[in-house]
Amino acid sequence: MASSIPTTQATESAAHAALARRRRTGARLFRIGSEIPRPAYTAIAALSFILPLLLWCFFTYSGRANALILPTPTRVINAAIDMYKGGTLLPDIQISVYRIGMGFLLSALLAIPVGILMGAYKSAEAAHEPLVGFIRYIPVPALIPLVMVIAGIDEAAKIALIFIGTYFQMVLVVADVTRQVPRDLLNAARTLGANGRQLLFNVLLPATLPGLLDTCRTMIGWAWTYLVIAEVVATSSGMGYMLLKAQRFSRSDEMFVGIIILGVLGLLTDLAFKLIQPRLVPWADLNKN
Repeated sequence: MASSIPTTQATESAAHAALARRRRTGARLFRIGSEIPRPAYTAIAALSFILPLLLWCFFTYSGRANALILPTPTRVINAAIDMYKGGTLLPDIQISVYRIGMGFLLSALLAIPVGILMGAYKSAEAAHEPLVGFIRYIPVPALIPLVMVIAGIDEAAKIALIFIGTYFQMVLVVADVTRQVPRDLLNAARTLGANGRQLLFNVLLPATLPGLLDTCRTMIGWAWTYLVIAEVVATSSGMGYMLLKAQRFSRSDEMFVGIIILGVLGLLTDLAFKLIQPRLVPWADLNKN
């Protein structure tokens, strides 16, 4: 009998400890800025997809939704299979990815150095920021006629629209990221004898790289939004054209195929930036800590 008492106490202690851990985890879920366990994060992320899918299935398979507006998941899957077998789905995806890649790459190659110069030198800021700030408030669709006159209706026009939609936003964000580099860091480098070139390439640029990758991750989302605008103008290919064609013929299942594919492609690019950032700028996590 006596030996069973310590066993019971140990069991109760373990139960209390487990309960305390669960309570701490629950409290951290709703604490501002607090980290949560990886399993909890994964479960919440999975539910964010599963719950909308369950609601979609409920309203469509039960007949509560208009089938012309909201097709069932089965119809969407069958439409995707038919489009793949018809030989139109993969070419549309490939040409859209090409346009996004070229437009975003050209934008980043120009916006990053110009933005760093604007953030580092007031003279560069004065020379660029007023004009950039003016152009970025012009809606991209308003520039479509001008782009078509200058670049025609071929691939150059579509890439140019994606470039315009991202460059003027990106350059200002890059400049802001550069201005956020601590002045104490620059002053310390000057004290150690660094010249202007060394300050720019050895101090300022490494300090801005984590923010630059976050900026690119955000801006490529903008590029995907401008893709549809670029592909509905004088084109016969791409995801935007596919959506426009499905809308004209009231093919809601094909519209959902295009919307889902665009979302998946955008999510994949976002995940790619999240995966490469720790490898390209491992010092970013050290700065957070």
